Parts: sequence; structure tokens; C-alpha cells
Amino acid sequence: MKYKTLGNTGLLVSQLCLGTMTFSGGNGVYRHIGNVDQAGADELVKASIDAGINFFDTADVYSAGESESTLGQSFRNLGIARKDYVLATKVYSRMGNGRNDVGASRGHIMDAVEASLRRLQTDHIDLYQIHATDAITPVDETLRALDDLVTQGKVRYVGVSNWQAWRIAKALGISGHHNYARFETLQAYYSIAGRDLERELGPLLESEKMGLMVWSPLAGGLLSGKFTRENQSPEGSRRTDFDFPIVDKERAWDIIDVMRPIAEAHGCSPARIALAWLLSRPLVTSVIIGAKRLSQLVDNIAAIDITLTEDELSRLDAVSQLPPEYPGWMLATQGADRLGPVDLWKSKVSSS
Repeated sequence: MKYKTLGNTGLLVSQLCLGTMTFSGGNGVYRHIGNVDQAGADELVKASIDAGINFFDTADVYSAGESESTLGQSFRNLGIARKDYVLATKVYSRMGNGRNDVGASRGHIMDAVEASLRRLQTDHIDLYQIHATDAITPVDETLRALDDLVTQGKVRYVGVSNWQAWRIAKALGISGHHNYARFETLQAYYSIAGRDLERELGPLLESEKMGLMVWSPLAGGLLSGKFTRENQSPEGSRRTDFDFPIVDKERAWDIIDVMRPIAEAHGCSPARIALAWLLSRPLVTSVIIGAKRLSQLVDNIAAIDITLTEDELSRLDAVSQLPPEYPGWMLATQGADRLGPVDLWKSKVSSS
């Protein structure tokens, strides 16, 4: 296993992170994602620890808190010392019928963190993340609440998920002005079939030394190897019942066509190639992998040992490149005198 620092901190986390959205299942949307029971969760957590993974991600909303409970019990069942794993969870989503049982207000955050600590059977959360944008609560209020949790020792670092670049930049400015604990990470969707993050969020993260945790690296299973142009709804696939995240399918088929011969050359699944491509991106801190079965987890973990050649990376980059969009194409045009006629952000990241 390989490790990177979590954002601009001294905390080392594995480049693969076990995501636990598949734990428990329950009702609602999560029944389509997974229904891993306690014994299955223990098996997946143990396999992750044995492979060198020290980073685990969950959220209070996953299966209405049951994912957190199952993960916390796994650590206890396996006798894993608290110092030996980095625990991340998230807050924002509705956790009750009350008017204030949702959001990023001080009230909801303070209530939610206590509930998460109980479910996880721990006295602190290593990375506490705001799961979504709250259109009502002032950013200042959210940041002050998170800073208080860090001061109290209930949370060690804070992060954010699914925010716009301008909102993250605003939050970093407020945190700097007031000397609050700042967002160290962004958890965001990023895959070879969905590179939109590279337009605005990527340059922001690189500039501000924030870490990137990638969710849905296989585009909701679309890049797993089960899907092809000829078989776009394979039996037993999660995406067949739950078509998420949004992906340009025509572009995805072209990408999969390029991935398949590369996977054959490495003697592995297309899923491993999709993960290896992400792990090659300098901006990525950790890729969140989820699994319903041990065989899936083992296959995904093996991606850490794949080194793609320059030619393979060039082919994958070319087929998956984003279409031109303003102001990106204008920046490239006007900046050519400084950096040459290349993709400015890619050039900057590659040289870092």
C-alpha cells in the first residue's frame, strides 16, 4: 500500500480508502447499493487492514446510521486499535422528521456529531465532512461549529463534499481570517468517465493544498467491466437499478473500448485500469472503493500495484479528455505565450 498526507496536514492515509455505503443496506436508495451484514463487514474491514488500508469512510445518512454502527462494531469485533485507522464520516443529510434534522447549521452539526460518535463507538472522528451545500445556513456558522468541535477534541480535521469551487474558496478565506480549522479535503466524484472536476475544483485544490478523496471511481459500476455497448444493462449490476452518477454514456463506451486492451495487456479487469488511472493523477489523495463481496475488494485493491505506461496513459487521457469549455479554451489561447499551447491545468499539476 502507498500513503499520502491528508491535505496540508501531517496525517498519512492510504491511497485506497474503504467506503462503507454498502454496509447494512436497509430501505430506500441504499438497498440498491449493498446489504452487507455484520459478518460481511468484518470480513471486508479485516481484508482492508491486512492490505495496508488505514482509511475508512462512512456517513450518518448511509442506511440511516446503520453503516456507521456496523463499521464501529467491526473495529471492535476485530480488536483494531483506534490509533491504527483513520475514520472519516459526514454530516448534512436528513436524519429525522424534525425541521432541523438536516443541514449544516450549528444545531444540527452539534447533534449529529454526538450521534455519530455513539454509533461509531469512538471518542473522536479523524475527518468530519460537510456532505452537501446548505443553501440556508451561512458558511461562517458552519465553519465556527466545526472549529469548536476541533477545539473540543471530538474532531481532528474537517472536510467538505460536493461543494462548488467558489464556495470552498470563500470558506477557506473565512477560516483563514478567523483562524478556524480549515477544510483539508474535498470528497468529490471523479473518474476517467467523468473528469468535470478538472475544470475549476482541480486547480483550486492544487493551489490551496487540499486533498482529494474520490467517490464512485468506477462511475457507479459503469467501468467495472460488466458494461459494454452491446450489454448496457447487465443483470445484477447496481447501475441497472440505480443509474447514478450521471455519465455521458457514448463517451464512456469509447473509453471502455480503449481500457479493455490495456486491461488484457496487464492481465486484469477494466476496473483495475480505471482505478490505476485515478491513482496516477497527482491531485488524488485517496480513492474510495466500496464492495459487496470480498472478491470485489481484492480485485480493487490490486489496482495499487498497476503502473500504466506513458503510452497507455496518453491513450486513456486522449479518449477521456473534456470537451473545450469557456473560459478554459480562452485561458489556453491567451496563455500560450507563457506556457505554450497546452492544457494549462494539466501542465501545472504534472510539473508539481
